Amino acid sequence: MRKSILSKFVLIGVAIFALSVMGLAQNANSSVTTSKPQLVDINSASKDELVALPGVGETYAQKIIDGRPYKQKTELRTRNIIPASVYAKIASKVIARQ
Repeated sequence: MRKSILSKFVLIGVAIFALSVMGLAQNANSSVTTSKPQLVDINSASKDELVALPGVGETYAQKIIDGRPYKQKTELRTRNIIPASVYAKIASKVIARQ
């Protein structure tokens, strides 16, 4: 009798563990995205979109807007629109579309 009760508890424990692991695996898979990150076009982005970039505040956003159009995103540096430290943070997040 005692063995029977103990085996039921072990079986229930294993079942709960298995269900938990399956749930965690499902949640991990659901958070994986295969889409490319959205790039911000410095030639057409709104001030709010620019401010959302790391290191870009109201002042730098306005300087970016005032300096339009850009042929390349590197012009943000070559034309001294933003400092190198800010450009390093946003270079992979922006594009200059024509």
